[in-house]
Amino acid sequence: MQIGITLDISSGDTSPLAFANAQNEKNILRRVVRAVDQNDTLLAFQPIVKSAEPNSVFCFEALFRIREASGQIIPASKFMPLVEELEIARTIDCHALALGLRRLRDHSNLYLSINMSARSIGYHKWTDILSKALQRTPSIGKRLILEITEGSAMRIPEIVIPFMRDLSQRGVGFALDDFGSGATSFRYLKDFQFDFLKIDGQFIKNVEHNADRQVLVHALLSIAHHFGMYRIAEAVETSATSAWLNRSGVIGQQGYFFGRPTLRLDWPGAEIA
Repeated sequence: MQIGITLDISSGDTSPLAFANAQNEKNILRRVVRAVDQNDTLLAFQPIVKSAEPNSVFCFEALFRIREASGQIIPASKFMPLVEELEIARTIDCHALALGLRRLRDHSNLYLSINMSARSIGYHKWTDILSKALQRTPSIGKRLILEITEGSAMRIPEIVIPFMRDLSQRGVGFALDDFGSGATSFRYLKDFQFDFLKIDGQFIKNVEHNADRQVLVHALLSIAHHFGMYRIAEAVETSATSAWLNRSGVIGQQGYFFGRPTLRLDWPGAEIA
């Protein structure tokens, strides 16, 4: 499938730097389109561990990547901000979902968290991929978690809420990603019924030494506890941070301290080939 992209670089700023930045963005978009068109897409996997048992992985987060013609692997963080409002972002969600569901089908002991945009809920190709996979292998639903960012979920709650209710009946779990980074409408939290809450990494770094961040993290944990959500901290980088989070009631942790994203599902104890 060929995807056409038009990028308007006539922002009114005609400086050489603005022109160079616009050209760089166009170049990135061309590389993304090429990779998606040629199915040069793959997933990296980062473990999410139990705070009380840091050697025990209960889930992996699947992170979308593209492979350059040169073989270089490019993470989604390098290009998603440029494409998230474009049609190709829905195609990327389709690729990520299909790749993740294939892994779940091939590994019966794997629990996988896959990122999605709320806008993909109404995208028939994405919903077809998920529906067909659940029909073929219903047990996949109980091992699948769909991650929706706070900003994305709150943008169209009237669509996200019934979508979640329907899939929850088929065993699919839902995680509210990057919690605390956006403007949450707390009145929707009970209606959403997220199973997992992932505290944004900006609150986690050096939290054990920062009183302001500690107050904020405790507040977010209190909200998660009230609504019965499994509490996960993102971007955990040190043993000291991990220990503080464990003492504070964080149930799951994710970050470089436990493992960087890898193309192989070979985390010790995961029993995944």
